[in-house]
Amino acid sequence: MTEYYVPAGPGESEYVEKRSRFLGHIRPVANEEEARAFIAAMKKEYYDARHNCWCYLLKDGPERYSDDGEPQGTAGIPMLEVFRREGVSNLVCVVTRYFGGVLLGAGGLFRAYTKSAKDALDAAGLAVVRRWVVLEFGCSYAALERMKLELSAYGGAVDRLDYGSDVQLRVLLPEEKSVAFSDRIFDLSGGATRPRAAGESFQAVPLH
Repeated sequence: MTEYYVPAGPGESEYVEKRSRFLGHIRPVANEEEARAFIAAMKKEYYDARHNCWCYLLKDGPERYSDDGEPQGTAGIPMLEVFRREGVSNLVCVVTRYFGGVLLGAGGLFRAYTKSAKDALDAAGLAVVRRWVVLEFGCSYAALERMKLELSAYGGAVDRLDYGSDVQLRVLLPEEKSVAFSDRIFDLSGGATRPRAAGESFQAVPLH
């Protein structure tokens, strides 16, 4: 089963060290063009900053980084290593530094850029990209929260809820767990409900 992790959305961070201000920004991207466009936009927005260091990495694609005037190896590579370590791809990160008048040294810069990138990623959250089996079934309003708990226990996620006389759920399950989940719902409903297979989907689903 092929699966990989991407940012669940945009993420931002702010960190101050000895009056230097570090602003981290992460965005999910699909290609180099999107990554470079975001870097250009950040450089334009923070044109008055001393440094706009950046990196991006794409699944099955290139990895690029820039120290943007900081001592070599103190900014771009530490940022990139954060994402390699977390196993996340298809993202661009720009960390902007407003110099506070106090030199931080190589170690201080390394820690500051690492922390800014990690904090921005934490703010963005992670999503897993994989093939999901789509199931549909109904339940009472009273049973909805129980269904959500069961779904979470099987590694699934709600794709859509439709409210009427009861609740119609469209859910996503890992392929290897869809049958077991369907059997579980059948048992919980006393044989009254069997989730219906409604195809497959290859998409990103946020982790909770």
